[in-house]
Amino acid sequence: MGTDSRDTITRAEKEKFHAGGVACNCSDSMMLVHLSQKHDRVSVVSLPRDSYTEIPAYEEPDGTKREAHPAKINAAYAEGGAPLAVATVESMTGLRIDHFLQIDFRRFIDGVDAVDGVTVCTKRRLSDSATKLNLAPGSHRLAGGPSLQYVRSRHVDTSADLGRVQRQQRFLVNALRSAGLKKTLADPAGAAGLARTLLGSASVDQGFSASDLIALARELRSMPLKDMEFGTVPIAGFNPLIENVGSTLRWDKERADRLFTTLREDRQATSPNSRTEPLDPPRLQEQPIVRGDKYACA
Repeated sequence: MGTDSRDTITRAEKEKFHAGGVACNCSDSMMLVHLSQKHDRVSVVSLPRDSYTEIPAYEEPDGTKREAHPAKINAAYAEGGAPLAVATVESMTGLRIDHFLQIDFRRFIDGVDAVDGVTVCTKRRLSDSATKLNLAPGSHRLAGGPSLQYVRSRHVDTSADLGRVQRQQRFLVNALRSAGLKKTLADPAGAAGLARTLLGSASVDQGFSASDLIALARELRSMPLKDMEFGTVPIAGFNPLIENVGSTLRWDKERADRLFTTLREDRQATSPNSRTEPLDPPRLQEQPIVRGDKYACA
């Protein structure tokens, strides 16, 4: 979960990286990651922040009970923190979430800087009016602040959040393949420092110890890209406007259920030899699942 919490970065950073504005304290980026039982495959499914959901009934810290109610998926975190966000995803997917990683702006910037930046590549110019991202075609090595601009940009084209989701997945693939991460993981002190940076001081147990996170990073770092697959939950279109909720995305229930059943049964959604190319920019009702090598910079 990537939250839009920005009170941990300085005013100068907000101005430099165009990360100001009023935060909703939402989980604006959500990736569901399935690691196979044999630890030899990974499936990553992004859940767009504007997805319609029914937040399950829950009890607030003061004892107030809230009934199940309609909302956007990113509102679950704002209402009840990580536990409610996890419960909401579980109710939507039928999957059990064993662990989660919660990243805010500070942890993201510092994590990228800890591995000496991440290289991203694009075949077309990426220009965003809000974040001021401006990347020419080609490869670019980005430090923490510019990386934040890259993964936050959603005004590059008409694909909005779907384009941002795709760039976040591209970024993850290239971060895992970066020379900086390899070097950091080879150094026990550096690896421990990176894990502490990413885990932060969250008051909620995320299910990871620092050593667990390091071990997982090493597994993913060495996993062949053909054994990783990336996609977005199938989308059917937009729902009618909902009072006090706004415009929401409607999942394609039949296709989404098939995808989550595949993960629950520990199967791959695509063939390791799939040659499917990502759509750039992506389209609302056509969301192919692609292998990791399709996102890697040459």
